[in-house]
Amino acid sequence: MEELGVRVGGVILNAFFQPHSVAVIGATLRAGSVGRSIVENLRAFPRDVFWVNPKRAELEGRVVYPSITAIGQRVDLAVIVTPAGSVPGLIRECGEAGVGGVIVISAGFRETGAVGAALEAEILATARELGVRIVGPNCLGLMVPALGLNATFASQMAMPGRVAFLSQSGALCTAILDWSLRDGVGFRAFVSVGSMMDVGWADLIRHLGEDEQTDSIVIYMESVGEGQAFLEAAREVALRKPIVVIKVGRTEEAAHAAASHTGALTGSDAVLDAALRQSGVLRVSTIEELFDVSEILAKQPLPRGRKLGIVTNAGGPGALAVDALVGAGGELAVLSAETLSGLSAVLPGHWSHGNPVDVLGDADTGRYVEAIKIVSRDAGVDGLLVVLTPQSMTKPTEVAEGLAAGVKGIPKPVLASWMGGRGVTDGRRRLNEAGIPTCDYPDQAARAFVLMWERSRRLEWLVETQRAFLEPPLPAIRADEASMILAAARSAGRTLLSESEAKAVLSAWGIPVVTTQVATDEEAAVRLATEMGFPVVVKLHSLTLTHKTDVGGVQLNLSSEAAVRAAWQKIRGAVSPDDFQGVSVQRMIIAKGYELILGSKTDAQFGPVLLFGSGGTLVEVFQDRALALPPISREMATRWMAETKIYQALQGIRGRGPVDLDGLTDCLVRFSAMVSAQKEILEVDINPLIASPDGIVALDARIVLRS
Repeated sequence: MEELGVRVGGVILNAFFQPHSVAVIGATLRAGSVGRSIVENLRAFPRDVFWVNPKRAELEGRVVYPSITAIGQRVDLAVIVTPAGSVPGLIRECGEAGVGGVIVISAGFRETGAVGAALEAEILATARELGVRIVGPNCLGLMVPALGLNATFASQMAMPGRVAFLSQSGALCTAILDWSLRDGVGFRAFVSVGSMMDVGWADLIRHLGEDEQTDSIVIYMESVGEGQAFLEAAREVALRKPIVVIKVGRTEEAAHAAASHTGALTGSDAVLDAALRQSGVLRVSTIEELFDVSEILAKQPLPRGRKLGIVTNAGGPGALAVDALVGAGGELAVLSAETLSGLSAVLPGHWSHGNPVDVLGDADTGRYVEAIKIVSRDAGVDGLLVVLTPQSMTKPTEVAEGLAAGVKGIPKPVLASWMGGRGVTDGRRRLNEAGIPTCDYPDQAARAFVLMWERSRRLEWLVETQRAFLEPPLPAIRADEASMILAAARSAGRTLLSESEAKAVLSAWGIPVVTTQVATDEEAAVRLATEMGFPVVVKLHSLTLTHKTDVGGVQLNLSSEAAVRAAWQKIRGAVSPDDFQGVSVQRMIIAKGYELILGSKTDAQFGPVLLFGSGGTLVEVFQDRALALPPISREMATRWMAETKIYQALQGIRGRGPVDLDGLTDCLVRFSAMVSAQKEILEVDINPLIASPDGIVALDARIVLRS
């Protein structure tokens, strides 16, 4: 019998996935109880199972032990189904008896409030003291079908398979189990993680990543838990096997609470998207996609691009596939002249003469298979979808066999949609046996293809992320200067830097900034403006207010001393004396390029998060931005910028030449290095960052420090 037990990084989860003995603490045969359900499910386990209940000496003539220590032999896995208050003492008993793993089914912990949270903390401290690992609490349990292990209170056992399913929802587990039994989907492991007191995503991902019988890991996630640990484990495993996540609980962006534009634009769900992308984890939106794509990725090669070729015997289903393909971000392949000529030689004259390739409703097996072979050989086709609808001249099983033989060995993904009921069942079975995934509907298959392409892109991101971690860190040009500015602000009890201080920090890291000087009185402002040369910009200099434009604190294109004096008076009158520490003066830059935003916000789970996109005063309105996590290499900077709409314009558009992309890339890399090294920084944004053919320059900057 195959066993699911591996040692990963010193963390041993064999007690859960390869137990030789199991004890049920709280065993009972009371009708309708959780304890009875678990006892009944474990009857099929072919190894030792012990019942523990201090209130009973026997049940159905079977000995019941008063405690785990009374068993008198080593127990690998214990399942606790007693009230929450009894769990701390039971964990200590398990640890002292040498039990390696405990599944706590019981509820009544942190989800109930402070008392439950304190109880949970006590349990965790005991478990770590005694070396016990815990799954749960408040969970359904886990199954390892290949071992016959069903340590859950679900009504049925999962089928054996090669997909590992991890879920924070016990109710969803039972629904997925019913669906899997209906559709014949098997599992290598089926785990309800509960509130993840101890064993979390990282432990399970590493363990299953090392298991040779696990092809893919699918996760239903409600909370990330320890974000950094999750990302590290995902980066280790995602190169070898797919990790597919559906994450619920998308939150609104808390723009009103942000001290910077960046804070307003980096909602927690968008941060998770960026973190998953750089870790190679594929995120999906529906349960259907969760399992469709995990199966498909295990059976088919990844596409090199997003261009799909479609062969069908009906126009309507082909059009349905095209709409779904384009809507999901894929492209319809443009067939080469050679392909079109080859198809015209084997198809009737009134075929579609394009993609989708409609072989027509009267197509026999030969016509179908020849068209499939020709389209699959087109270099401009990254993947192939074959759609079949039951027609009087079409033999679904024969076409399935011909498809399987015709595409054997081609290095492109092939998907199929055999539409219908019993008439196409045998054809679907033949395709699945040949490793060609089938979908009920062509739009479903088209979206699955786009997810395969997204998996390819995320692997590229993952490879670049790993390279960036290996590169030596980029030092500041004037590191001491940056540190002194930050230290001075903190010693003064300030968390908000002035604009001039923020620009000085950026300059110390090699990020170009426009020269800015502070004037604490009106005459000094006039003198600085005269020395710089008109026109100038005069801005509020405040150690308390962050958004100067919102309070009338920015006066542009001032071309005379009188205009500077008027600006001074206007700004001073617009804010309270406590918020006014003078003005800053800088040359007026007539932008010949594009206004961008470059920022960073420290996320509670993932640390610094970088933001790049279209900037200016309407930055929150257009919200053309992309997020990334440091460190960022030059190659990653290009990928990061390419996620935005403005990037096309930056490369040159409608007669306008490209901006200084080398300088912009260098700016992004230096910015990433700065926020990684300067741990004091909580939030920072540069808005606008002007990018033009002549170079890159930051016109405004804001830095917020940790309190």
